[in-house]
Amino acid sequence: MKRIVLSIYLLTIVFILNASKVDTLVVYSNSMKKNTKTCVVTPDSYNKTGKAYPVLYLLHGYSGNYASWVNDFPQVKQFADQYSMIIVSVDGDFSSWYFDSPVDPSMKYETYVTKELTGFIDNAFNTIKSPNGRAVSGLSMGGHGALYLSMRHQDIYGASGSMSGGVDIRPFPQNWDLAKRLGDMDQYPENWEKNTVIYQLYRIKNNKLAMIIDCGINDFFIAVNRQLHDKMFYLNIQHDYIERPGGHTREYWDNALQYQVLYFDNFFRKNIK
Repeated sequence: MKRIVLSIYLLTIVFILNASKVDTLVVYSNSMKKNTKTCVVTPDSYNKTGKAYPVLYLLHGYSGNYASWVNDFPQVKQFADQYSMIIVSVDGDFSSWYFDSPVDPSMKYETYVTKELTGFIDNAFNTIKSPNGRAVSGLSMGGHGALYLSMRHQDIYGASGSMSGGVDIRPFPQNWDLAKRLGDMDQYPENWEKNTVIYQLYRIKNNKLAMIIDCGINDFFIAVNRQLHDKMFYLNIQHDYIERPGGHTREYWDNALQYQVLYFDNFFRKNIK
């Protein structure tokens, strides 16, 4: 009987400690002339301390949506409390790849995420409004998006991460609606070249951007991740790079996420004065 009572007591403590709040908000995108949804996780301490909080933006993969991170990875709510940060689960449409599409003017997800959504969050919440208080990460398509956006907008994000990211899209011209976003690769090769992550490396100056890149050795994106890592190493671009057994699976991302959030927490602690 004592053991049963103790178990109930411990479960009650865990429930009380994990008291973060999840809000689903509608954000209007002026660039795309439509409403989008986003999930915002605020820690339990929010509204109690009066302090400004760092923000981690999470980008979903192909076929995901605004609620994917919160629904598929319940520990996101725990991490908001544990690390005292706001976590924003971003909508990137079914297959935007987080570009401003050069062939489809209705798909401007680079503008939406970096300018419209960030501005909305900073106006609606008590945030640290500088790159030292913003990070972005994602899985698969979202891993590409996080590195792509952060390299192009270092005035907005101070840190970024990729989990199983499609960091070079050029080997996959027939996959994941990429041709709908960039045009046929044979007809528009420049679109594919300029919108791949590897092409953005020249933008990184003085190792201003903190980056963590993670991919399983059985993932179909492992080759392009290794190529990105090798090129960054050659260019002396600082970054953390992780390979572990695993594939393009939720189980892998469930493990990877905890390392990425810890990395961003360390970044925030080091840079927020």
